[in-house]
Amino acid sequence: MIQIGDSLPAGSLQEFIEVEGEGCTLGPNAFDVKAATAGKTIAVFALPGAFTPTCSAKHVPGYVEAADELRAAGVDEIWCVSVNDAFVMGAWGREQKAGGKVRMMADGSAAFTQAVGLTLDLTSKGMGLRSQRYSMLVRDGVVRTLNVEAPGQFAVSDAATMLQQARAL
Repeated sequence: MIQIGDSLPAGSLQEFIEVEGEGCTLGPNAFDVKAATAGKTIAVFALPGAFTPTCSAKHVPGYVEAADELRAAGVDEIWCVSVNDAFVMGAWGREQKAGGKVRMMADGSAAFTQAVGLTLDLTSKGMGLRSQRYSMLVRDGVVRTLNVEAPGQFAVSDAATMLQQARAL
């Protein structure tokens, strides 16, 4: 499992782009994790799945609501990572009104999730390999804080905890 002080692994995540611009085409676009985090402070939070109860009712809304405060605390971007495809993440982002606040980053094959060592096997529930619920504050590609939830919990990866940590760095 990735630890505080580790660099994020090489790889890419996809984001569904609604409006063409800045070298991005409409639809799914791949972003190199190392290049996208270089020189930035990123609040990353990951969760088991789009449109699932806790993720939709608490986790994403908390970060959408706290986006301005997180930016004021020095966070350049907020990423929601889930083992879903970019089309699903794009639709979920629209439903959650995340545009301009939280980047909905798809890890469709769970490659990033496996590389950070935070997979969750939900095969018995019909969901396959997913991500554990966690958050981390990343500065210039290096993990500065890491908050991994216990199974079935939502207590330490929330936006309020991330905001407190961002203000402390």
